[in-house]
Amino acid sequence: MKLNTIINGDAISVMKSIKSESVHSLITDPPYNYEIIGKNWNGNEVDRRIDNAANNGSTLVKNIPYGSGLAGGVRNKRWYKKNRDNIIQYENWCEKWAEEAYRILKPGSLALVFNSTRTVAHVQTAFENVGFYARDIIVWKRNSGIPRGLNAEKKLAKEGNPSATKWHGWHSALRNEWEAIAVLQKPLENNYLNTLKKYNTGLLHTRREDIDGFQSNIIENISNREKKDEFNTHPTVKPVKLMEDLIKLIMPLNSSNILIDPFIGSGTTAVACQNLGVNWIGIEINKNYVDIANKRLNLDTHQQSLF
Repeated sequence: MKLNTIINGDAISVMKSIKSESVHSLITDPPYNYEIIGKNWNGNEVDRRIDNAANNGSTLVKNIPYGSGLAGGVRNKRWYKKNRDNIIQYENWCEKWAEEAYRILKPGSLALVFNSTRTVAHVQTAFENVGFYARDIIVWKRNSGIPRGLNAEKKLAKEGNPSATKWHGWHSALRNEWEAIAVLQKPLENNYLNTLKKYNTGLLHTRREDIDGFQSNIIENISNREKKDEFNTHPTVKPVKLMEDLIKLIMPLNSSNILIDPFIGSGTTAVACQNLGVNWIGIEINKNYVDIANKRLNLDTHQQSLF
């Protein structure tokens, strides 16, 4: 497997071609959308979902390619069953790629997986089902947006309900100020020190020159509004600084280590690895995103060569 390159393909299929216990760590931001099950996650499908979200007044987050039809609708028995079925399908899909991740990671390797506050538990369960154990959840405290859930007072007032003001301040959702990062670990070989000496894995780098004190499981003061390149059309780009901090947290920065991101999107993990001199493997099914990621990597290399 060629290092420091993005492979255009399905994550599960590509990981099957990687040698067992050859990778030191994993960081990824997989699709959160339940409708990915049985769908082709390509450029046309992503565009369709974004358009669907933009034209659907009940969709809460417009820049994420939702499309499952669960954002709105009457909350009847059928709706809740469909929601539950989608959750089970999503968890089963996570289990399939987690199984391959388990095989290719070395003993003691750490895996950091982004997910929504509502579904991160299903990611944890999927990973535990294939042999990982859950270590923690990192809270990435982001810049918050305006909640778009139901405002009971306004809705009732619009219907002419005379009791509308009694429901001032009652909404259907909280303001979302954080994103979850599940911390999973492949079992150690006997103990931490044995695993560290044999595989160079297992521990968290909690005291560094760029950290004031001991690293906590809350990461803040990293804006999620980092300026994107004009050519980057990916809807959910993570900040490079955030990815750099996560890499430094879970793996020693030396040339022998390899990090994998099986859902690398527009390449932020790759850019962060390139900045830190870390070897990496990226997988992305969307050819458009692969092209964007490679353009970002080439641009970043050019900018570094200027100094």
